Amino acid sequence: MDIHEYQAKKILAGFGVTIPRGGIVYSPENAENKAREIGGSKWVVKAQVHSGARGKAGGIIVCNTALEVAQATDKLLGKTLVTNQTGPEGKIVNRVYIEEATEIKKELYLGLVFDRSSECIMVVASTEGGMSVEEISQEKPESIIRSKIEAAVGMQKFQAREIAFGLGIKPELISRTAEAIIGCYRAFSELDATMVEVNPLVISEQDQILALDCKMSFDNNALFRRNQISELRDKTQENTNEIYASDRGLNYVSLEGNIGNIINGAGLAMASMDMIKLAGGEPANFLDVGGGATPEKIVKAFKLILMDKKVKVILINIFAGINRCDWVAEGIIQALQKIDINMPLIIRLAGTNVEKGNKILKESKINYIEATTLEDAANKAVKALKELKK
Repeated sequence: MDIHEYQAKKILAGFGVTIPRGGIVYSPENAENKAREIGGSKWVVKAQVHSGARGKAGGIIVCNTALEVAQATDKLLGKTLVTNQTGPEGKIVNRVYIEEATEIKKELYLGLVFDRSSECIMVVASTEGGMSVEEISQEKPESIIRSKIEAAVGMQKFQAREIAFGLGIKPELISRTAEAIIGCYRAFSELDATMVEVNPLVISEQDQILALDCKMSFDNNALFRRNQISELRDKTQENTNEIYASDRGLNYVSLEGNIGNIINGAGLAMASMDMIKLAGGEPANFLDVGGGATPEKIVKAFKLILMDKKVKVILINIFAGINRCDWVAEGIIQALQKIDINMPLIIRLAGTNVEKGNKILKESKINYIEATTLEDAANKAVKALKELKK
């Protein structure tokens, strides 16, 4: 789950990281008042959407008067902001963050993610702040500092100081920089985050260490114990189908193709999408119904697939291990009795009681195309799609 910049900054401030003064607004009138409340002579108006590269898309505006702040807010609210991370559909700006402008002496990059290969938390830092980490790795790879943190031990003060020294921080600012790095680490580890990115972490002309921008993502599976985080979710920034799925216990990711998938198991789902691509087709989604493909879950999965108007063919690929193919077959039949499917349906069952499951499907008289292997299922789905286009 992603959150907005202003929410991430508030979290970091709670862990001792210094942030510029600012506030969230929902109207131009509030924006003008908020600018006067913050004080100063220059402000930055920031569109709050779940995306980076907002500045390049016109989502960040520097203002010199409170009236300009109101005008910039009016310009951004309700706007669909299209960045290289949102895709062509963009994201709607429903709230704006007003922040005092900072006189920047130096921009740095700081990010924390999981490194699954070493089973550690990886701290990535660079002297080239303000650029995306992808750009830094391509243009200035020598500037990147990496430090592995053992999760069982946590970040030690000497590690934070080593990172600060590696960034070329002058000695009198090492301690404050290390405190900011440790604060980001604590937010990451104590709140079940999957990513904390401060870009840029700046040294101001007054020698303050400030988090000027921040992105945070959290583990959805841990939200049940992080109510204060789950309450920060903004569903207007998410795909409607993905919201429907997550609220019903389905693992779903919307894609750009037209072959819908209902599959049990993440590995099988990935393999199925690869096979569809090899066969010349494009998957419309990643949908994992889990090990217990019950009739209720199958019904929810069909409804979810049919919400995507791009879908022209549906592929069901079930490997029954702890489950049984005959139960799955009965679930599919019950689902099709409740939902009208007016498109080609390819079903491939494998595993426990596969013969019995296929027999149940055949005797039910439902209209479907049987497949025997993963490759066969993908080929038949692509073939059915081509026949629709004739």
